[in-house]
Amino acid sequence: MTAFELIRALAHDAAIGIVVTDPMIEPPGPIILYANAAFSRLVGRELDEIVGRSPRFMQGKETRRETLDVFHRALAAGERFHSYLANYRGGGTKYRAEIDCRSLRTADGHIENFVSFEREVIRRLGRPAGSASGRYEPTSVSNDALTGVLRALGVFKRA
Repeated sequence: MTAFELIRALAHDAAIGIVVTDPMIEPPGPIILYANAAFSRLVGRELDEIVGRSPRFMQGKETRRETLDVFHRALAAGERFHSYLANYRGGGTKYRAEIDCRSLRTADGHIENFVSFEREVIRRLGRPAGSASGRYEPTSVSNDALTGVLRALGVFKRA
């Protein structure tokens, strides 16, 4: 069983958005091969509107080009990307997404896919923290079994 097949088997009911794309990062890619129901709710689109498209469909006028460039460089190098982006739902509503994206590799080290874990975050009230991760908090928290596994893997923690 490949990592992609394992994710598909376990991620369906996860409380956080999970997306698997192909490894092509230049336009028109990457192309979404799998998205779970939580991701569908997050972006305000049905799964059949998501699968087969590039994640770029969520970008809009307040999505920072600098952050997208860092994201692109990380994927090109096969490195982890963890940051925050302004994205847009199907109806045009802006939201802040925390994204933790990692490469899935074959046994010989080739990048086979990218997996992205995504959740909506809001700015913390009060004095801002020194780092980006301290400025935001998730809009919801889950304690399902998969969330515990993802927490153990360091998802949503700085690399």
